[in-house]
Amino acid sequence: MLEKLQIIKQRFDEVSDLIIQPDIITDQKRYVQLNKEYKDLKLLVDKGDEYKGLLANLKEAEEIIADGVDPEMIEMAKMQYDEVKEKIPSLEEEIKFMLIPKDPEDTKNAVVELRAGTGGDEASIFAGDLFRMYSKYCESKGWKVSTVDFSEGTNGGFKEIQFEVIGGDVYGTLKFEAGVHRVQRVPQTETQGRVHTSAATVMVFPEAEEFDIQIDPKDVRIDYFCSSGPGGQSVNTTYSAVRLTHIPTGLVAQCQDQKSQHKNKEKAFRVLRSRLYDLELAKKQEEDAAKRGTMVTSGDRSAKIRTYNYPQGRVTDHRIGLTLYDLQNIINGDIQKIIDELMLAENTEKLKAGSDIL
Repeated sequence: MLEKLQIIKQRFDEVSDLIIQPDIITDQKRYVQLNKEYKDLKLLVDKGDEYKGLLANLKEAEEIIADGVDPEMIEMAKMQYDEVKEKIPSLEEEIKFMLIPKDPEDTKNAVVELRAGTGGDEASIFAGDLFRMYSKYCESKGWKVSTVDFSEGTNGGFKEIQFEVIGGDVYGTLKFEAGVHRVQRVPQTETQGRVHTSAATVMVFPEAEEFDIQIDPKDVRIDYFCSSGPGGQSVNTTYSAVRLTHIPTGLVAQCQDQKSQHKNKEKAFRVLRSRLYDLELAKKQEEDAAKRGTMVTSGDRSAKIRTYNYPQGRVTDHRIGLTLYDLQNIINGDIQKIIDELMLAENTEKLKAGSDIL
């Protein structure tokens, strides 16, 4: 571990020198990348210094005990030895997790898409509940949520809704939400009081930059139409809504959130780039998942990942067998504890797969 920490320290020193070079400062893209690397490395360097300090304290205590001259000093050294010995294993575990190579996609913003599945009107209402849950969660993280496109359900909620999330490490956090979410409860439309099971699909794409995916304009058909609001009423009479169709793949992206046609077109292109980028990423995730045998982020959108059971006030994440009896807080946006457990499970799998980290 000390060897690995030394390599990290050398790279940290290199990056520290680079980010003050004039040619780097003027290259905005390179500067942002290096600045991000600097911050990540600094966390590791600081943790490494703490670890080295503990090892030095341990050695010092061992030397005093071995010397055996001053009984009072020996007693103090034994206390220091026990205290340090207790701290080292947990710090080593923490450093191991920090040494796991980060997925470069994790720092990206995200495009999230919710679709009502089986369950008719109740599925649309549930998709609306999920949208509120994610909106509140993002708000608690200080992230910005911006709607791209939506289709409302006949009794509330959404048949489908797409939104962008902008902030720090958004994709790396929200990617764990991708999959099929089920709800078990008595629907508002049920007169007999019977519990029904409905579902909604959550898809999470890393937001691709222009340099990530190049789209040939000849490959895109652009259609303009009037935005529609609740009940299908025309919100405006100008053709401000934009639909893009990527002819080679058949992928469609549309946006009607903004009054400006230009802004809608810009947003729709961001979503299309992200969808195309995600096609490539999904293949990679499936390969990685097959290598690790993981169910945490397999890229399988048809996988049932979580159940929200209202009669029991329970939420169960099926990938890691986690059950929490805290449904009301979770559906109100308090999903961090679930995400933390999923991150821990994925990092543990990565550790097993890459035991050469140390």
